[in-house]
Amino acid sequence: MPSLLEPFAVEFFVRALCGGVLVAVICGVVGTWVVIRGMAFLGEAIGHGMLPGVALATVLGAPVLLGAALSAAAMSAAIGLLQRRGRLSYDTSIGLLFVAMLSLGVIIVSHSRSFATDATALLFGDILAIRPDDIAVLAVAVVFTVGVSVTFHRSFVATAFDARIARTLGLRPQLAHVVLVALVTVAVVASYQAVGTLLVVGLLLAPTVAARAWTTRIPTTMVAATAFGAAAVTLGLLVSWHVATAAGPSIAAAAVLLAAASATTRSVLTRAARRHHPAGGATDSRDPDSPAPVPVALPERNR
Repeated sequence: MPSLLEPFAVEFFVRALCGGVLVAVICGVVGTWVVIRGMAFLGEAIGHGMLPGVALATVLGAPVLLGAALSAAAMSAAIGLLQRRGRLSYDTSIGLLFVAMLSLGVIIVSHSRSFATDATALLFGDILAIRPDDIAVLAVAVVFTVGVSVTFHRSFVATAFDARIARTLGLRPQLAHVVLVALVTVAVVASYQAVGTLLVVGLLLAPTVAARAWTTRIPTTMVAATAFGAAAVTLGLLVSWHVATAAGPSIAAAAVLLAAASATTRSVLTRAARRHHPAGGATDSRDPDSPAPVPVALPERNR
């Protein structure tokens, strides 16, 4: 046991854990909406859309986080512009910009002779290099994410259920969609140092998938997803320390394994309960493999 707890006495490990837990909070809140709205492809595209900004920032000696944020914001804005002004569908716009931004980033990387280490950290994360000022930035991102989510909660729920109902209720579904895309952008930018652009979607999706096996209400799902995300960060860091594996991929793999274990456990318990109560009167009759329903009671109760 002392050897298992040994890394908690190391300063950089504790900083990585604190930063990872803050990322888990952001991804738990935003990832819930990503799963409900089916926006996983958008998260993946924004993650790769950060590559040109990070590459330019590294080459020019500018803050990497600033370059990532500007590039991701440009990607999000371009997706919205193509969808509104052109005749392209949402996923087609995302696919085109995904390839364009990724190609531009690779061109910039290949043109720089001293980018190999930075590119590896960008793609797979470098959570063990988190500094105190990075933790402060993540704390601000958590406050922003939670605040925006609370403010626009009813609009998000209404838009997820039916945009026409949201419009009738005066909840402005188009604005809600723009704000949600902005939250996804914040989550991706905040998470890339922990798990990298290639794995960031795993941290957005897997904890929420694990949580939705046990929850039906959106706020409860967010809390449970945050807990699963924090557990994945802790487990991944411990595995990385004791087995000498890369920290970012270890965290992402732990998140996916927790999601699989959660879904399997839920399925086993539900089937066992049905065998003991064939009538099904007091058991949860929801198929464990089906997604949790989106609440539809909008104005009266804050779901």
